[in-house]
Order: sequence, then C-alpha cells, then structure tokens
Amino acid sequence: MTDPADKRLLVVWHSQSGGTAALADAVIAGARDEQITGVEVVVRDALAATVDDVRACHAILLGTPENFGYMSGALKYFFDRIYYPCLDHTRGLPYALFVKARDDGQGAPRSVERIVTGLGWKAVQPPLVVVGPLEDEHLEAAHELGQTMAASLELGII
Repeated sequence: MTDPADKRLLVVWHSQSGGTAALADAVIAGARDEQITGVEVVVRDALAATVDDVRACHAILLGTPENFGYMSGALKYFFDRIYYPCLDHTRGLPYALFVKARDDGQGAPRSVERIVTGLGWKAVQPPLVVVGPLEDEHLEAAHELGQTMAASLELGII
C-alpha cells in the first residue's frame, strides 16, 4: 500500500500478438524498481482504463502495437472514452509512449501525438519504437523507460 502523498504512474497499454505485452512487462518492471519509492505504478489494459485512472495519475505511459500504420484500436478506444472528460483536467500531464511495430513504426507515434497534443499532454521522453523482432536491447530500453519515468516522478522532475 502506498502513502496518499505518493505519486501515481499510470501504464495504459494493449497487445494482441504479444510484442507490446513484452515491452509493457519490461516497462512495468522498470517502473517498479525497488530503489524507487513514493511512486505507485497502476497498470491498465487500454480497454479497461478509465477517466478516473487518468485524472488520478501524475504521469502516464502509453503502449501500443502499430496496426495498419496507426495505434491499436484499443488505445484509440481509450482516447475516445477519456478525451473530453479529461480535456480540461489533465493539461500538462507528462507522458511517454512505447510502440511495437512490424515494418515502419512511424504511424502509431504520429496518431498518438495528434491526440495527446489536443489533450495538452507533455512528452517527457522520445517514443520508444521497436521495429521488427524483439531483442534483449529493446526490452532493456523499455525497462529503462519505465524506470526513468518512475524515478523522474519520485524526484519531482516531471
């Protein structure tokens, strides 16, 4: 159980074939590093994440596969549900993105960036985009992304 004064990092992701799930597992493990205290890591599938989850967080990590040059339908559905209820309540929310792509890897970040720009969220890390088969270095980069976001929250950097 975390202290109410703790910061909350929300991880919202979706995976269908497993690649994004592997990245999400690494991101979550990094965010839950035992050396980082004072940060509660809340994990939600994109189909289950709510407006209350978003309003209660201090930073958010978004994960998606790239499908047809776009974010997953589940992440788009998440944005459809939270956009207007969060519009005036989450401006400036720090976020980062991780994407598992097969071929290109450019469309999903662009589609997410359009929406978060409208929400007024602030990118605090460049997107982690993995194109092709997952390698150990990709999982290490995802672990580092989660760790960096949580440590930055703990230290008050974001």
